[in-house]
Amino acid sequence: MTDHFALLQEARRPWVDPDELKQKFLALSSVVHPDRVHQAPTADRQAADRRYAELNAAYNFLREPKDCLRHLLELEIGARAAEVQSVPAGLTETAFAIGQLCRTADALVRDHQRATSPLLQVSLFERAQAEIERLTAARDGIRERRRGLLAELQALTPGWDAPAAAADRPWGRLEEIQRLLGYFDRWLQQLDERIFRLSF
Repeated sequence: MTDHFALLQEARRPWVDPDELKQKFLALSSVVHPDRVHQAPTADRQAADRRYAELNAAYNFLREPKDCLRHLLELEIGARAAEVQSVPAGLTETAFAIGQLCRTADALVRDHQRATSPLLQVSLFERAQAEIERLTAARDGIRERRRGLLAELQALTPGWDAPAAAADRPWGRLEEIQRLLGYFDRWLQQLDERIFRLSF
């Protein structure tokens, strides 16, 4: 398995600072960027292309907190985190509410596509604005919860590399955070998509 942390000369930690990661990526990739090696011999260009692709993949992977955590867990525990098929108990209510919001938004979009009367379109526009407000409020709530998880990851990072801390690392909690980020990211995508579609 490729160690994306090692490729970007980044320590294996639950939180990677996005700005520092970007600076490391830019510095490392500038040396092997295709524009810099276009006059090199073919073998050197191909090696540079491979290295650039590896660095790019590592950067894109580690800049997403959920993917970064999953990779850390795979490297440190030696196995992929278990895929959870059902929504955790603490998120059931949220999942139901978001599902309901998405169904309502989808129905409004369908109604708008069928509407031919200008009067009906105005009415649907007003309903869409009210629904956008509800979707936006739900999105803001999910974003706030996601920020809380990211803050928790940041709080775990200081002292992570200390030898005494190695035995007490909270792998179970990191798996839970990784799963929660997966749900939150998926819901944010669904909510953003509905907000966009309702802005007819």
